[in-house]
Amino acid sequence: MPVPLLRPFAGLRPNPEHAAEVAAPPYDVLSSDEARVLAEGKRWSFLHISKPEIDLDPAIDIYDAKVYAKARENLDAMVKAGVLKRDDIPCFYVYRIKMGDHIQTGLVGGGSVAAYDENRIRKHEFTRPDKEDDRVRQIDACNAQTGPVLLAHRNDPEVDAAIIATTACPPAYSVTAADGIEHTLWVMDDDVLIDIVVAAFEAMPALYIADGHHRSAAASRVAAMRRGKAKGDSHESFLVVTFPIHEMKILDYNRVVRDLNGLSREQFLAALAAEFEVVAVDAIAKPEAPRSFGMYLKGQWYRLDVKNPAPADPVARLDVSLLSDRLLTPVLGIADLRKDKRIDFVGGRRGMAELEKRVNSGEMAVAFAVYPTQMEDLVAVAEAGQVMPPKSTWFEPKLADGLVSYPLG
Repeated sequence: MPVPLLRPFAGLRPNPEHAAEVAAPPYDVLSSDEARVLAEGKRWSFLHISKPEIDLDPAIDIYDAKVYAKARENLDAMVKAGVLKRDDIPCFYVYRIKMGDHIQTGLVGGGSVAAYDENRIRKHEFTRPDKEDDRVRQIDACNAQTGPVLLAHRNDPEVDAAIIATTACPPAYSVTAADGIEHTLWVMDDDVLIDIVVAAFEAMPALYIADGHHRSAAASRVAAMRRGKAKGDSHESFLVVTFPIHEMKILDYNRVVRDLNGLSREQFLAALAAEFEVVAVDAIAKPEAPRSFGMYLKGQWYRLDVKNPAPADPVARLDVSLLSDRLLTPVLGIADLRKDKRIDFVGGRRGMAELEKRVNSGEMAVAFAVYPTQMEDLVAVAEAGQVMPPKSTWFEPKLADGLVSYPLG
């Protein structure tokens, strides 16, 4: 029987009294050293599972087999101690995140691996084999998917109604992270509501990966490894959290460059005139609309407005593409954003002050502020079967690890 696009599962999650200690930032936003500091004195922090190297010699290679074995050991210890407990029946989970005035409410469920393989759960990024391998080994060692994939879906009134009905009851727990972001979880265990949600998602033509391409690819590989060998079909789904597209928030993902490619300041500014209207401004030039960029050269902000029309192609018309195609590559000689060591990226909540800081320190020569990629841009790229340039989207707020995990079997 085919696996639904989104299905309920019996989640592994913390007892309410441990939820605040268990909840942790995503594994891929922290270095090992940062995770060590954050988990200090927190025996049950999920970082002991998602960043298990923090419990081993700091000199260890993070891809050493001992690291994955330690993740499983720590997970088993938390289950044995009753810190984590598996639900008795398959459920959906309603997950709300509040960051300041911004609130988004979505569903935790099992996303279909077959739908991912068939591109019904649509991608917009390339993946790296080494990062895929890491997640495959972590999932396989833990026999669980412990890091959720962030998805987006078109608004659906039946899904909304099921969420409203569930959130009318008290939550299972609500925790406020160190960064002030509030994470609240409800359990949707009503059979009628579950059936409504399954049917509503089954009618959707597609879901869209916002963040978690490596976790998705790894889940597909684990499913292929276990198909025909494992009991049941839990491996045919993977842990996802899906939010309505209109509720999701993408922040700017800015660029800083170490030098001016041998040009003087005057030569560099003159070289921009072919593609941009360049205007010096007294205040910080944070872009307020697409096709406009802020640029900071030490001591001075400029506004750069694109002169020529953007192409129709959904990737080429992205602001991050326009900046690369009309400035970074032809003027600064940066052709490969993935490999060129002269460029770095400043994303999320660090703000314009971080751009000034990187340039004023002498570490970087110039900074570029980019208008945030919009969700409809992401959908257009995914629908076209194309991929975005590196560092195109910074989703905020981030999901917490540990609130719900997806056991395999």
